[in-house]
Amino acid sequence: MSRFLTSIYKIDDAELNTLKRRIDIASAVAIFFIAILIVRLWYLQIHRGDDYVQLSESNRIRVQSLNAPRGNILDRQGHVIIANRPSFNIVWVREDAPNPDAVLKKLSRILHEDISVILDRIRAYADHPRYMPFRLKEDIDWRTLIYIENHHLDLPGVHIEVLPNRDYLLGNFASHLIGYLAEINEKELAKHADADYDLGDQLGKQGIEKLYERYLRGEKGRKYLEVDVHGLEQKMLNSKEPLPGDDLQLTIDIDMQTTAETAMEGKAGAVVAMEVNTGRLLVLASSPPMHLEEFIGGISSAAWKEMLNNPLHPLIDKTIQGQYPPGSTYKIVTALAGLSEGVMTPDTVIYCPGHYSFGNRRYGCWKNTGHGPVNLRRALKESCDVYFYQIGQRVGVGTLARYAQSLGLGIKSGIELENEKPGLTPTDAWKRQRFKEPWQDGETLSVAIGQGFNLATPLQICRMTAATVNGGTLYRPQLLESITDPEGKKIKQFEPIIDGHALGSRASLDLIRDALTAVVNEQHGTGGAAKLENISVGGKTGTAQVIHLSKYKDAKEDEIPYQYRDHAWITCFAPTEKPEIAVTVLVEHGGHGGSAAGPVAKQVLEEYFAQKAAAANNTTP
Repeated sequence: MSRFLTSIYKIDDAELNTLKRRIDIASAVAIFFIAILIVRLWYLQIHRGDDYVQLSESNRIRVQSLNAPRGNILDRQGHVIIANRPSFNIVWVREDAPNPDAVLKKLSRILHEDISVILDRIRAYADHPRYMPFRLKEDIDWRTLIYIENHHLDLPGVHIEVLPNRDYLLGNFASHLIGYLAEINEKELAKHADADYDLGDQLGKQGIEKLYERYLRGEKGRKYLEVDVHGLEQKMLNSKEPLPGDDLQLTIDIDMQTTAETAMEGKAGAVVAMEVNTGRLLVLASSPPMHLEEFIGGISSAAWKEMLNNPLHPLIDKTIQGQYPPGSTYKIVTALAGLSEGVMTPDTVIYCPGHYSFGNRRYGCWKNTGHGPVNLRRALKESCDVYFYQIGQRVGVGTLARYAQSLGLGIKSGIELENEKPGLTPTDAWKRQRFKEPWQDGETLSVAIGQGFNLATPLQICRMTAATVNGGTLYRPQLLESITDPEGKKIKQFEPIIDGHALGSRASLDLIRDALTAVVNEQHGTGGAAKLENISVGGKTGTAQVIHLSKYKDAKEDEIPYQYRDHAWITCFAPTEKPEIAVTVLVEHGGHGGSAAGPVAKQVLEEYFAQKAAAANNTTP
């Protein structure tokens, strides 16, 4: 013992200092690591404490969005056009599936779908959290629904979601106007970042559904569910009910629209009906229609290709996107310009031998034998080309364009729908800019009868007709009557909008209206097919040449290939003494306006006045 103590006492100061340094270093290292632990605990429990509490709660509490029922779409009488129905969708939560491959193979057999299709759907959500549900299949049938519900224990991660879906009560009624819904994509999601959209939500893609999305979609609700470690729902903790969207009341009339669409079955073209004194649209029918049911749950590539390759072009809204030579309906413009510019009077007589020679070219009249001497009334009634060749020549193309635009031709109407085409009212300046060539005087003759470079949409021709017979007021076409919230309170009422006035005097317009009355009601008038028994109808027919082929000059209509046949127009109004409604019909490759388009217009007019008579007698038409 004494020897051991002696050895300690013999430690010199250098060794003692070395020992102290080692103890200090060890203490510093220990303190350093303890400090790191303390800082880390502070960071996790205090600085990020709320975040981790929320994450912890999210493992226990699942927040489920509840989509709101979209607002209904109604016609002008308050009849429902589009409502909602329950849609049963299959959703997938990856976090809840310990063996996803086995589940997906089972699901593939249940849905009768190739597993690659399901995997493509899953890959689209690869960057999203594993606890986030997404749809694998929408709008499943009852048999599939019952099978999945009975076997849900064998399908972990697979859930059934019930959402409101569009119910097209009238099939493809007004399909281009109504539009359709489809799943929101990444680009649209970024565009609507400030709105409450998630991947998988439905979004209006076209027509009214798109234009008034913010009114129709409503507000989402929320459901807070407690789940166990396997993701199985235990109980509902809280919920917030969704708020349904607002209802839209259109100016469209169900019965008139249905009448127009039925009359156009098997044809390509358009029907437009408008209140002449307000601009409210009663009919906006494009034929053939789109198949709206095909878009529910996402349109298949086969259905899309079928519509895309259809020679009748069902994807084009012909009321506002179809641009056609207006044919003889344009003679209304030429007559108004001639009267207003003083180059003729109602009694000015021009002789029609069946052709008109100008320069080194001979311009034919549709009636090869000629009409003989004609004044304005007879020229419009029998649609004499020679008469309007000469009036157009006297007026000039620039003046014709000014009058045409004052009646709404060559400019967009301002209708709410997207992708409206402006048509074309050609001028010398336009041709120089477009073709780098000056205007030729002979081209004015073609323009004066609605051919040449002239282009118009059916909506523009209807608007022109309304402005002509209402005294010259050009109304903006109106589609919406009102918007009503879920409690039945009107939050927006739409009123007629005046966009301008036709050039020319009221007296000139009255003379033209009188002549248009003769078109339908008098002998040799070209619009007799639109005549009604007890209501006086006025109008103007038109035949728009598609292509000039001499080999088919004297051929019968059924001998000419469909794509080479002329387009058929009629635009009419009634009653002539106090016009209320204008109807325009365009039948693509229909031939003559009177025979092809006239009967369609007549049916629409009959429905309008039948409703009016029924309302007066307080009965059902």
